[in-house]
Amino acid sequence: MRVTVSAERPVSPYPVTLLSVRVANDTGPPEVPAADRPAWLRRALVACHVLLESPDASFVSQLEPPEWASGFVGECVHEGLFPVLAGPPGQAHVVLGSPIILYDHPELAPQSETSFFDGLEIDELLSLRTMTLSEDEKREVRGTDRRTAALLREVDDMPPELWERLHGTVRYVDAMTGGPGPRAGPVPPDAPWWDPGSDGSVDPETDAVRIGTVDVRRGSRVLLRPGSRRADAHDLFLAGREATVAAVLHDVDGNLHLAVTVDDDPGADLKAAHGRFLYFAPDEVEAFPEVSG
Repeated sequence: MRVTVSAERPVSPYPVTLLSVRVANDTGPPEVPAADRPAWLRRALVACHVLLESPDASFVSQLEPPEWASGFVGECVHEGLFPVLAGPPGQAHVVLGSPIILYDHPELAPQSETSFFDGLEIDELLSLRTMTLSEDEKREVRGTDRRTAALLREVDDMPPELWERLHGTVRYVDAMTGGPGPRAGPVPPDAPWWDPGSDGSVDPETDAVRIGTVDVRRGSRVLLRPGSRRADAHDLFLAGREATVAAVLHDVDGNLHLAVTVDDDPGADLKAAHGRFLYFAPDEVEAFPEVSG
């Protein structure tokens, strides 16, 4: 493996340094047939991470750069890795080049009982995929290193009550797909936080969010403007597309999300019937003016 680092000082009134890092796999092919996949995987750069630290300078966020640095950030090119600020929030001395999508200052969810990610769907998905390993594959995993062996043991020994907690819940799917239904009676005091009826202060059928001068709610039409958060590269293909809001959702952290269907998607009706929507933050859409009459 070869790592090349270069720095450039552009013409700017600000003390800016542009840092470039390139990681190349110079390992030659194994002396085995190409069909021998395990031997090739041992030489493949399949999960490269780059960690940069500068105790005497601060890195600029690639997700939410300050206004003066937005031009420099816009010219940055990332192939295979995406740099995010690491360490505690408020610090900018460490950058992690990650092969998966992360926000600045990533951390494991406190709910996670294993060494996976979020204590919900991702943990469940990875746990289920781990359980599909054959006994021979499990023996090979256990012989790799102690951490992977411990993770495999955790999945094998996971109790049923923990499996139940890994099921994520979409709130009010019935309301979003089939119209508002009758409200349930009083909620038991021990109702779980994800129960659709446990919080009467929110309702995706009627909730609205102010975008510009328009109150956007279910049925509002919007123009998709992804990119400000750069959370998912696939969303960028939807830039400039018109969409219809199916619901205004509140997550457990108090953030707002718009569930939308793309207007010219031929499968939009089918996806909506199954509660399959695209989700954008309010600052990632542009509201159409309200039509009176």
